[in-house]
Amino acid sequence: MSVLIKGGTVVTADQSLRADVYCENGLIAAIGENLEVPASAEVIDAGGQYVMPGGIDPHTHMQLPFMGTVASDDFYTGTAAGLAGGTTSIIDFVIPAPRQRLMDAWEQWRDWAGKAAADYSFHVAITWWDESVHQDMGTLVREHGVNSFKHFMAYKNAIMADDEILVKSFRRSVELGAMPTVHAENGELVFQLQQEMLARGITGPEAHPLSRPPVVEGEAANRAIQIARVMNVPIYIVHVSCREALDAITRARNDGQRVYGEVLAGHLAIDDSVYRHQNFEFAAAHVMSPPFRSKSHQEALWQGLQGGNLQTTATDHCCFCADQKAAGKDDFTRIPNGTAGIEDRLAVLWDEGVNKGRLTINEFVAVTSTNTARLFNIYPRKGSVTVGADADLVVWDPAGTRTISARTHHQSVDFNIFEGRTVTGIPSHTLSQGKVVWCNGDLRAERGAGRYIERPAFGPVFDAMARQGELKMPQPVHRED
Repeated sequence: MSVLIKGGTVVTADQSLRADVYCENGLIAAIGENLEVPASAEVIDAGGQYVMPGGIDPHTHMQLPFMGTVASDDFYTGTAAGLAGGTTSIIDFVIPAPRQRLMDAWEQWRDWAGKAAADYSFHVAITWWDESVHQDMGTLVREHGVNSFKHFMAYKNAIMADDEILVKSFRRSVELGAMPTVHAENGELVFQLQQEMLARGITGPEAHPLSRPPVVEGEAANRAIQIARVMNVPIYIVHVSCREALDAITRARNDGQRVYGEVLAGHLAIDDSVYRHQNFEFAAAHVMSPPFRSKSHQEALWQGLQGGNLQTTATDHCCFCADQKAAGKDDFTRIPNGTAGIEDRLAVLWDEGVNKGRLTINEFVAVTSTNTARLFNIYPRKGSVTVGADADLVVWDPAGTRTISARTHHQSVDFNIFEGRTVTGIPSHTLSQGKVVWCNGDLRAERGAGRYIERPAFGPVFDAMARQGELKMPQPVHRED
């Protein structure tokens, strides 16, 4: 099976050039003009369009058991929707229950993911600690290609990691060459503020952002960053939603610390007025953590993306339908947290970013694909248009338009947070493993076609940090008797 993408402009994080791209046996086989290809090759006319690396979403939750229910998008429907939007790979999360062996949770998630239509990988969450967790982290890194571990600083009495867990897990991550990632919210403050809202009789979705103000995110981000600094390990802060968390990242990066930040398409495009909507279903559909923020925080996040202090974009794709959200009708703390977005991330970011002059087309590729591949050590296999790379590509029509709606999207959820938004700039074709899986509105996703992608430990940053650590190693004082 072979495909020739002809007449387009290849756009990477580093350059743009006029070239054809020939894909064979799942890989990019040749790039250039006047390529000699078999007569049997399928030809895609990319005239007037861009040929870019397929999107990589570093933060999804397919089929997640959470808050008494299960996310409505499974690994097939969720990855298929991603292909329709130009996303060809995801990094999902294995989240063990407290006291559950990491390897037991790992096997369960791998089984669920067997139906994926696109390539996938996993972060693994550290939700508790004992010697078995220490041991399983080693097994996951050395035998299963896991190079990142997630820490929830929120969700008290459930999966929250306290400071002791952070210190022990970060130290183990240094040994293994794995990247710690954190959901930064002060779980104790959130819990106390939730109780305060309920005591005041504020029980609807409008209480959700009030119980998770920006300061609780900023405090947690700063605390995690400082722990990482002491442990001499890089750190990745997921779904940065506010200026306070961004400021903590910026300060640390200005001091030379290896800190990386992720921002969600939703946080860049939607503000917190949604929680005061008169319709409960509408307001509840937007409940996610951290919550959507005011427009001033949105502008700060765009500046962080432009300035390089935020490196990646994601969705935190975690779908719950109206009947599931209704569990919190009389108590906002019971509304399952999560929204959709994997199908719409690239189009929304192009429309809000490139079309409004906030991002160049090369920066767009960097923040939607290449930076994730580099940070999680799968570049240039993913996130690049180079000979030998996986033929995960999107042919992007900058003049194409689409009006986003739950009635027409492929995500398995009855609500779309971008409902009614008309975007300019959409994928005309998506290739996964060299196969055309989206063609001008025709979704050709195959159940189970997705592969598990191992990610090697000890990315380049670890060597640099190890050298710095050696130079700063504490030395005893030798005294005369």
